Amino acid sequence: RSPKQNYGEKVIVQFEDFANHNAFELLAKYRASHLVFNDDIQGTASVVLAGVVAALKLIGGSLSEHRFLFLGAGEAGTGIAELIALEISKRTKVHVGETRKKIWLVDSKGLIVISRKDSLQHFTQPWAHEHEPVDNLLDAVKAIKPTVLIGSSGVGRTFTKEVIEAVSSFNEKPLILALSNPTSQSECTAEEAYTYSVGRAIFASGSPFDPVEYKDKVFVPGQSNNAYIFPGFGLGLVISGAIRVHDDMLLAASEALAGQVFEENFAQGLIYPPLSNIRKISAQVAANVAAKAYDLGVATRLPRPENLVKHAESCMYSPVYRNYR
Repeated sequence: RSPKQNYGEKVIVQFEDFANHNAFELLAKYRASHLVFNDDIQGTASVVLAGVVAALKLIGGSLSEHRFLFLGAGEAGTGIAELIALEISKRTKVHVGETRKKIWLVDSKGLIVISRKDSLQHFTQPWAHEHEPVDNLLDAVKAIKPTVLIGSSGVGRTFTKEVIEAVSSFNEKPLILALSNPTSQSECTAEEAYTYSVGRAIFASGSPFDPVEYKDKVFVPGQSNNAYIFPGFGLGLVISGAIRVHDDMLLAASEALAGQVFEENFAQGLIYPPLSNIRKISAQVAANVAAKAYDLGVATRLPRPENLVKHAESCMYSPVYRNYR
């Protein structure tokens, strides 16, 4: 029996850590008929998009003006890339097939280009663009000149001194996201990002790093942690009684998280809010996700609550014992 047969239409199935070809196939198979969510593909993408949107306040320009280069073309890389392309499409009203062209991926064989299309897995094929072959990350950085460099490769120390210097040579403030876990697999350390960019990089990572002092300034690296999204995302689905997960809900979650980064965070070079505020952040994410579910007509808890943030907060579990004496 399926979970839906046992628990009904509104049971949420959240899954992760599957081999990437299985994860994409399962998500594609069930997303139209079940309330299903993959944290590796969708949760990671939503958190990273939020960081990129928040970082625009520091690096300048609109989302569509930036060029993105990924190291890593698995679940995380392609999931993040697709959500960025969808957000650019939403903001510019340009078809997603066109906005994908602002995003380039590098895998173990080099830049993903059109001449490699037949040998690529189906989920990487949309990222095969017109360009001559480039077989390593450094040359890809020099050729593409990205403003945003994102690592989701699971391979440590791949953002070398030369790579960071190259991306810093044509960006006043390069955005460098080293997302791989654990710390030993991070594409670079916070210290390397700030040192090799001469203190100009905006940096966040998947693993935690301590603040870095460089030339009498203290830089605080943010952590791109899925805990910012999936608890609030799940709560948004529950309080709206959503029956499907739509990409627009992921965009709504990202926008809510980006909206929780304030001036005092930006002053430290942070593109994520402190995790100590997670309950408040999760309520905002839940409210935005629920609002989108109502707008899309996939919510079943009616009537729609007047104040979704307050409603989300009232539905949150508080791990506190009552005092009966």
